[in-house]
Amino acid sequence: MSLRYAEKLSYKADVGTVGMPELFDSALDLKCKIEALSQLIKESQHLVVFTGAGISTSCGIPDFRGPKGIWTLQHEGKPMPKIETPFHQARPGLTHMALVQLQRAGILKFIISQNIDGLHLRSGIPRSQLAELHGNCFRETCSSCGKEYFRDFEVETLGCKPTGRRCSDPECGAKLIDTIVDWEEALPPADLKLAEKHSKKADLILCLGTSLQITPACNLPLKAVRAGGKMVIVNLQATPKDKKAELLIRARVDEVMWEVMNKLNQIIPPFVRIDRIRMSYYYYWTKKKSVKWLLRLGSSHGDRAPLPFITSVEVNYPNRPDLKQKLLKKQPFVLRRETMHVKELDVSLTLHFGEGCMCVTANILQSLHFEVPPEQKTEKIDMECVLETVRSRAAAEKQCGEMTVIDVRSLPDTLQGSAVEFAIVTSVVAYTPILVQVPDEIEIPKEIIRKAPIKKASNRARKRPRRF
Repeated sequence: MSLRYAEKLSYKADVGTVGMPELFDSALDLKCKIEALSQLIKESQHLVVFTGAGISTSCGIPDFRGPKGIWTLQHEGKPMPKIETPFHQARPGLTHMALVQLQRAGILKFIISQNIDGLHLRSGIPRSQLAELHGNCFRETCSSCGKEYFRDFEVETLGCKPTGRRCSDPECGAKLIDTIVDWEEALPPADLKLAEKHSKKADLILCLGTSLQITPACNLPLKAVRAGGKMVIVNLQATPKDKKAELLIRARVDEVMWEVMNKLNQIIPPFVRIDRIRMSYYYYWTKKKSVKWLLRLGSSHGDRAPLPFITSVEVNYPNRPDLKQKLLKKQPFVLRRETMHVKELDVSLTLHFGEGCMCVTANILQSLHFEVPPEQKTEKIDMECVLETVRSRAAAEKQCGEMTVIDVRSLPDTLQGSAVEFAIVTSVVAYTPILVQVPDEIEIPKEIIRKAPIKKASNRARKRPRRF
């Protein structure tokens, strides 16, 4: 969570200006500026968005420099703000999903983020279209081959230190490290290189919910300005870069993005969260012709990884009322049983979800086979295709709790049994209109936008049709 993140950072006396007053545009100015921003986006050939903590406050995550921000309260000697939502329970907000739609429509080319909350990736932004300059508390990377792992639980360490897990690539197996950058540490080279490339290429860079104080990240938008592009800042507080901005909007980011999406005729998609679990079992026969078996329900990230969204698992046997049901409350959820003269057993698992999920329970009905099945070819499951189908159906029906199989595999040769991986829709969020009280018909005053030339696109770029 953001408080724990702040506590883990090395001590730094100067964290920049904190506690500045929040400024709000008048209804008339806001209407004019939203019209102007929408027009700038329509005219842009290479839109880049630069995000800060202000886009996640509506998701229940405190910011750092606002009037009730973490560092503001620390500076004033006041108690820390209450945590409304831990990071692993947080859901992307309206702005996150608006950016997803702009990216899918081909309007948004790249996102540069200072946030470590993982909400951009969770919202559906491709990793290739995102630079996370300060890291991601759900992402760890291999110290040798560089492979990345995006978890559904918070990585425990900070400062690019070993997490205690290893790379799953059988040809590697090196230690994994977290991706969170501590004070004075260099920004991740690959992300920084992409961020610089797209900043220089941008004809419009849109800064959302950032105070633009943390260096060197805050200087990236200026690269766009120096290259002839325009910078727009949407933030409730003044920033050191305000004088370089083509347009300053003093309003909540969600309000601005809702109106901008309407002007662009773009519909904000619902957020669908899909979590994954792994159910495995193995067995052996005793001399008494009984079968001893173990059932484990755990994370798809490994047996020792936590399942933050499940609180307990209820185990029943639909076809065997004589067998005693069991409630598993401790992770990992493991059940050990011995059954007489049974070669197959149906097991019903009721998963009880915790806070942050929008459904209470989900059910798995699985047949356990206690004999070696004949060899047969199994059809490979296209996991990405299955996940996209599930996501689309959940978005259309606006229902969660659906579960589907995304992987089936045998256990190693030394064990008898199998493992099945499931994907579960645990949240579906549709975004409702935000009412902004503005006049209906007005003309945009010329002074709202300073007359600065937009960076000219290449001939090749000008010939490409724009999609809105």
